Amino acid sequence: MFERFTTAARDTVTGAVTQARRVGAAAVTEEHLLLALLDGGALDPLGLDRAAVAADLAAARRRGGMSRADEEALAGLGIDLGEIVSRVEETHGEGALASAVPRRRTLGSSLRSALGRPEPDHRHLPFGQGAKKVLEQSLRIALGRGDRHISTLHLLLAILSRPGAPAEVLADHGVTYATAEAGLAAA
Repeated sequence: MFERFTTAARDTVTGAVTQARRVGAAAVTEEHLLLALLDGGALDPLGLDRAAVAADLAAARRRGGMSRADEEALAGLGIDLGEIVSRVEETHGEGALASAVPRRRTLGSSLRSALGRPEPDHRHLPFGQGAKKVLEQSLRIALGRGDRHISTLHLLLAILSRPGAPAEVLADHGVTYATAEAGLAAA
């Protein structure tokens, strides 16, 4: 499927891997794909404030990736997500729910560390289930539109078509499926 991606879309996917590695994530997520789209300038025609979107994604990450819909559903059950986040952070420190899963240490990495040599970052970083769904959906969207190649527009539309924090943050900044389709298709 990767051969169907435009150069910019390939750069976005590899940028997402870079984003995930930068924060020590255990897998590439939809958030990393969105951050790579932002970094690559794919959303610039929509007039998004990159820093504000990144800050809102960080706030969602601090809540453990929970969207407002998740928060409302929990509230309906009498569970205050803000209180849970506060208590977890009191015990484990600020941003504890946003922390990356620690990498497993191997004998080789322990030796490199003891010798003062940096750990090479060649490890395979898997795509999480949500990111895989975004990539699959981008193909479906491209085919549905009659496009032969998957572009950054298709990746963005796939992110927007899935529930969760990335789509919610974009909607908060005025980017919906319809506005993205109209704004970027014309660009």
